[in-house]
Amino acid sequence: MTGRFGAAISEHPKAAFATGEAVGQVLDQVGAEPELAIAFVTSGRTAELADVCDAIQAALRPGRLLAVTSSVVVGNDREVEDVPAISLWAGRVADATGLRVTAERSGDGAWRFPGAPPASTAGTLILLADPFSFPVEDFLADLALSSPALAVVGGLAAGSAVPGGNRLVLDGESHASGAVGVLCPPGSIDCVVSQGCAPVGDPFTVTRVEGQRLVELGGRPALDRLRELVAGADEAQHEVMQRGLHVGVVADEHQLDFRRGDFLVRGLMGIDAPTGSITVGARLTVGQTVQFQVRDATTAHEDLRARFDGRAAASALLFTCNGRGPRLFDEPNHDASLIHEALGRAPVGGMACAGEIGPVGPRNHVHGFTASAALFR
Repeated sequence: MTGRFGAAISEHPKAAFATGEAVGQVLDQVGAEPELAIAFVTSGRTAELADVCDAIQAALRPGRLLAVTSSVVVGNDREVEDVPAISLWAGRVADATGLRVTAERSGDGAWRFPGAPPASTAGTLILLADPFSFPVEDFLADLALSSPALAVVGGLAAGSAVPGGNRLVLDGESHASGAVGVLCPPGSIDCVVSQGCAPVGDPFTVTRVEGQRLVELGGRPALDRLRELVAGADEAQHEVMQRGLHVGVVADEHQLDFRRGDFLVRGLMGIDAPTGSITVGARLTVGQTVQFQVRDATTAHEDLRARFDGRAAASALLFTCNGRGPRLFDEPNHDASLIHEALGRAPVGGMACAGEIGPVGPRNHVHGFTASAALFR
């Protein structure tokens, strides 16, 4: 008896055999003609991607087929990199609508996005985008105005470090730029975002800011607030801070208190001692609430586990950062295995990204060092 979802991964050295293995396992799990299939293919298979997609289409016959290249692909409890591999995920997702979105400048210099969802679209958009040609932050800002009820989850392709090197496929059409995606109806997907950080110190109100320069927090120089935090830290906290401090911006100011997961985390880019300011990887405004954050393997593990504690799903798509994995955890398969087990070994597909997309608070954002997931009900 087949289920609603299936996922498989193959490292067979021959692309045709790897595709056959993955398709065969998915057919056993979900049967033929699922409404949606997504292939995640390592960059070592880029030249063979068209053949891979043709073989999947012929054998599985999905109603909608997407594919993307990445440096790391996820299949169930495994994250495979450094070797050619194919991960195939498929599901019976009713009313899934494919999108091909491009970006172009209008006469006034503003971005336009031909192919974007129509205004007032609701539900969830699974988005796969090229980081070199698609201004995803601007795209998400446009969607926040035109379709505020639309959640977006996905990632930026990490199959190549040069423009034009990534590949995105929608229903047999291959693209080296822009984005492809699939719209899923409301109520079918829950989005989970784990930024891997823990708040430290106290929250402060931004009282003076100049662009990305945070000048004052709570009426005092931001650098003074940072120095006080470091001076009051114990030895263990010092060690974590030395691995990197970040700034968390409260995503929803209507809350009465703020906890882990309530912040949009951005990097602390630098300090300016003469002015007492710090530079943050975001544009802030006076009145926002911020709190310093730390991230290491322990905080990232705890945050991911907390995000999935008590969760239930029939399947998941995982978009994790290419800076996580063994680079952060000193062990392979961390994110995939934790999520696979937390969901009762439900089918999981996905990839490592050059930027992860997912909602925090009422808006969608691009993240770094994050695990973003779409959970299918």
